[in-house]
Amino acid sequence: MRLLVVSNRLPVTVKRKSGGYEFQESAGGLVSGLSAYLDSMRGTPFTREEYVWVGWPGLAVGEESRGMVKSRLQEDFQAHPVFIPEYTMDAFYLGFCNKTIWPLFHYFPSLVAYEEDQWRCYREVNERFAEAVMEIARPDDIVWVQDYHLMLLPELLRARMPDLTIGFFLHIPFPSFEVFRLLPEEWRRGILTGLLGADLIGFHTHDYTQYFLRCVLRILGHEHTMGSIELEHRTVRADTFPMGIDFRKYAEAARSPEAEAERERLKPSLNGQRAIISVDRLDYTKGILNRLRAFERFLEENPDRHEQVMLVLIVVPSRIGVTDYREMKRQIDEAVGNINGRFGSICWTPIHYLYKFESLYPLAALYSLSDIALVTPLRDGMNLVAKEYIACRTDRTGVLILSEMAGAAKELGEAIIINPNDIGATANAIRDALDMPGVEQERRNNIMQERLIRYDVVRWAEDFIQKLSVSIREREHLQARLLSNSSRDRLLRDYRAASERLLLLDYDGTLVPFSPHPDQASPGHEVRELLDKLAAIPANEVVIISGRDRHTLERWLGELNIVIVAEHGAWIREKSGEWHPTAPVIPDWKLRLHPLLAMYADRLPGAFVEEKDYSLAWHYRMADPEQGSVRAKELMDELVHFTANINVQILPGNKVIEVRSAGINKGATGATLVPRRTFDFIFAAGDDWTDEDLFRVLPETAYSIKVGMGQSHARFNLRTYRQVRELVKDMTS
Repeated sequence: MRLLVVSNRLPVTVKRKSGGYEFQESAGGLVSGLSAYLDSMRGTPFTREEYVWVGWPGLAVGEESRGMVKSRLQEDFQAHPVFIPEYTMDAFYLGFCNKTIWPLFHYFPSLVAYEEDQWRCYREVNERFAEAVMEIARPDDIVWVQDYHLMLLPELLRARMPDLTIGFFLHIPFPSFEVFRLLPEEWRRGILTGLLGADLIGFHTHDYTQYFLRCVLRILGHEHTMGSIELEHRTVRADTFPMGIDFRKYAEAARSPEAEAERERLKPSLNGQRAIISVDRLDYTKGILNRLRAFERFLEENPDRHEQVMLVLIVVPSRIGVTDYREMKRQIDEAVGNINGRFGSICWTPIHYLYKFESLYPLAALYSLSDIALVTPLRDGMNLVAKEYIACRTDRTGVLILSEMAGAAKELGEAIIINPNDIGATANAIRDALDMPGVEQERRNNIMQERLIRYDVVRWAEDFIQKLSVSIREREHLQARLLSNSSRDRLLRDYRAASERLLLLDYDGTLVPFSPHPDQASPGHEVRELLDKLAAIPANEVVIISGRDRHTLERWLGELNIVIVAEHGAWIREKSGEWHPTAPVIPDWKLRLHPLLAMYADRLPGAFVEEKDYSLAWHYRMADPEQGSVRAKELMDELVHFTANINVQILPGNKVIEVRSAGINKGATGATLVPRRTFDFIFAAGDDWTDEDLFRVLPETAYSIKVGMGQSHARFNLRTYRQVRELVKDMTS
């Protein structure tokens, strides 16, 4: 088993130098985090073969050099490059990724660009990644796709290799439906469909997971059960995996001789002052300007703290080619200059501002010297700086001030949690942090450190891969139940060899697809002709066993020489054309329940009540999917309570809730049909849990088919109603 990690950038950057190329290892949270996990796997059974990292090498490589670059990356770095022209990559990365997805997913809709050309480039780059993965993919590989740059890739890979195991992890927030829907319909549907190509989709927080599931429901109409989404061909799971850090790496770095030397070098510049550390990439989502305003407010309100505290502001250059970032850099420069000019003196500079990247040991030294870490993003998927600071506090002192808008706030609740838009509260938090007793600091940090040690980056990756492995086993179990070619051939052989055959067929979802309104699901010429041919074979007893009312079934199928069962078994029509009730009387409970169902239909536009002789059905297929799901759960709760002393059954189905008289079900009807003759071949097909009653009463030798990929008492599964039709068609030839 081999792991293919797929990300926008490789963990190595290729650069031109002296007419050739040089290869440098890349930095960054994703690279360091995944590298720690990959290193931890060496020698384990999981990696009998080496992993491969797939991504862009960092520049456009000419055709004449691609072979050399690819060979070097594969041999020295276990990497496989995706070659993309410079113009396309710019429109993809600087365009759609950073001008559309990044601001929208971080709740900055006013900064979002909606450019068709950039969306086309986004699709093109995802296609190129799919082609690159297919160059090296093997059937037993696990492909782990990373982040928002490649949200279309899972489905593109699925189309090329349907049984490939695919995981996806989003390292930024997933927005709420009201924000996500701002994308044009084609884009938002394309992104969701692309993500649903994965077997497992991971998010940093429970909120992001729920936002994604809500968007899938509202936009694509797919409901979920505990994070599992049943698609036509398979099951997709969405779950929460808060990314950790390599805790030991940062703790050891803080204790290292290199960090100690750096601390000794820095201490004179502190001059006995208490330090507040702020480390962030240049990005409008990080709240750097808000942070500076809060520090300015703190200095205004606490003049007694002047010359006692300093803010070490480290801003890492990022996306300097994007206009919004250049403008923000200018604003930060001005704000720092204004604060230092307003409050500073010859002896004291309130803000020490560094516009540069700091490597591990100097950063660990700064973390361990700083009394406070100010981490106040306006929106952040996780934010690992907060965790790095806690890991470097080896003496367990220091105070973390953390934005509630960061995913890390869900794990680091012992920090001082603030709203970064509340400048006054953030200023107060700085004061409170400076005044926090050492004992309280140690108590809080002890709890957070133990938590970060238990759930570090290796545990995060292991949890994801293990959950993905569970998804694989579940998929393999369901696929093992699929009617294989050999089982299909055996079924048809047994069918043709039999002299007495009973064929029990559900209607909606089994012979015809679901329709927005029940009346729109009438059988076309193909279904009528198929049933007519099947019934014309003397050895066949064909039974349509449906939940629909008898009048509709009579209108649609009455001229055929078949047995028809309506309302799940309440009525049966023999080949003679006579309808007979299987229940003694028309139930009086309908008069009591109809107003309740009607009230819920009135409260949900698009919902309606269908009345049958022995049942009531509340349909909501045409209603708003999210509101319909909520109302359906509410109605179920009320019905369970309301019918506690009434002899009825409540049946949740596919966008329908049906209430019927107890004792009437397909199983009871099947139990009366099977003994009619000495059938030496029995076939049954159905798509929902009302058919499970029938599957349960059939003999073990019967060929029972569940339409869809869910669990079932049926012997086999078929994916769609089309496959049922094809199978039945073969029975007529």
